Amino acid sequence: MKIKRFLSIILVLAAIGSLSSCGFLKKILSSDLETEEEYALEEVSVEVPQPVKKKPQKTESSQKTKMNITLCDKDNQKLYEVIEKWYGTPYKMGGCTYSGVDCSCFVINVYEAVYNIKLSRRAMDMVNDIKLVDRKSLVEGDLVFFRNGNGNINHVGIYLKNDMFAHASTSKGVMVSKLTEKYWDSRFYKGGRHKNVSTKWQ
Repeated sequence: MKIKRFLSIILVLAAIGSLSSCGFLKKILSSDLETEEEYALEEVSVEVPQPVKKKPQKTESSQKTKMNITLCDKDNQKLYEVIEKWYGTPYKMGGCTYSGVDCSCFVINVYEAVYNIKLSRRAMDMVNDIKLVDRKSLVEGDLVFFRNGNGNINHVGIYLKNDMFAHASTSKGVMVSKLTEKYWDSRFYKGGRHKNVSTKWQ
């Protein structure tokens, strides 16, 4: 009996020890699990580098004049500014002021203000101040000459771009017209380029 009782006590103690060790094991596993969860959370909270935003490419700057012409970086800003000062000035034969101006004096004033060049007073004489060029070769700042029904040069303007030219017309004063217009197309003579006039369009 004493032996049986002794063995029972030993079995009870063994069972208690077994339960105790399972609890210890559970504690270890729980500790490891918590550590893994914390590590996983730390990984999630790591800041991911954001992709660098590309800077928008620079576009060619542009602006529109009151003459309804869109300018770009190649255009001579000063040329357009001076022409705009004269824009709308009424035509006056022999006139040379903002109160009234004729075609040749308009061109003379613009050339002197923009290029510091003095041209002859009459359109027919300006031909001697420049080198003649064909219409297809015209660039900004070139002079454009027109003839009357007798074949004489009687009108001059300043070429801008896209077949547009500024001039002082007898009907509307200082304005911008196109060489493709029937009236000017039929009377066009030649273009003229001064050696001291430079442009980014060449």
